[in-house]
Amino acid sequence: MRVVFAGTPDFAAASLRALLDAGHEVAAVYTQPDRPSGRGRHARPGPVASLAREHGIALEQPESLRNAEARARLASYEPEVMVVAAYGLILPQAVLDIPEFGCLNVHASLLPRWRGAAPIQWAIASGDAETGITIMQMDAGLDTGDILLSKRLTIHPDETGGSLHDRLAPLGGEALLEALQQLQAGSLRAEPQDSHHATYARKLERADSPVDWHQSAATLARHIRAFNPWPVCTTHVGETTLKLLFAEAVNDEAATEAPGTVIERNRDGALIQCGEGLLNLTRLQLPGGKPQTVGDLINGGKPLLEPGQRLGK
Repeated sequence: MRVVFAGTPDFAAASLRALLDAGHEVAAVYTQPDRPSGRGRHARPGPVASLAREHGIALEQPESLRNAEARARLASYEPEVMVVAAYGLILPQAVLDIPEFGCLNVHASLLPRWRGAAPIQWAIASGDAETGITIMQMDAGLDTGDILLSKRLTIHPDETGGSLHDRLAPLGGEALLEALQQLQAGSLRAEPQDSHHATYARKLERADSPVDWHQSAATLARHIRAFNPWPVCTTHVGETTLKLLFAEAVNDEAATEAPGTVIERNRDGALIQCGEGLLNLTRLQLPGGKPQTVGDLINGGKPLLEPGQRLGK
């Protein structure tokens, strides 16, 4: 099919790569403008922009699609369908109406659960047993369009936001190709979402990083995994900020110290009192350092996470 693709990060690049490998005609790629990144704060292209340039595809990076000029430019590519995956811009109805078959969205959840910007992370943080990919017919709402195709995926007990992303991204490309094949064959069927079961996956921010040790160990363990690699959960030992990369809840109610108190430290981790239960922290990162285990921390002789220390501010 003749496709206009819109997306920005790695998750979206997997779907674009699937389109190219399958031989679809990608007439143009829309992506966010290059943003400053790195220590030098130089403008760098995102993964989708880099892939488009690598394949010599027309690249469009408008700040908005709400003006008539931008819409006319998109219409000039005469797409049969527009595919959107983690694009980052709102598509007004006038844009949704341009392609012959409308706009299809590759969404990283089983809609209507986890509409919004961070479905991968909130599925883990909320303790969901499974998630998946939904191919949705876009409308003017926030992930409210009809479901065209879904693929399910079990969430592993040790899943992080990063590992789940890396499993969902290729699944998104697989689901997209299947949906396009059915669209061409005329067998694709739309199913309205049941909004009564909708949940919202709000955008994550750095303000979500500090942990609240008054929460349960089970909740904190899920958040630490979900927010790895971004925005990464943090806590303080005095003036030192620790990044918390992996932890497990321990069903032990014997300890009665104040929340945030380190109960025990050994090479298997540091046990920390929570509002309910104990958290066994196993991987962390110090300022300016690399990810390490608590065993590495002990070997380095750092006086951190020692029994009796109180974490947090």
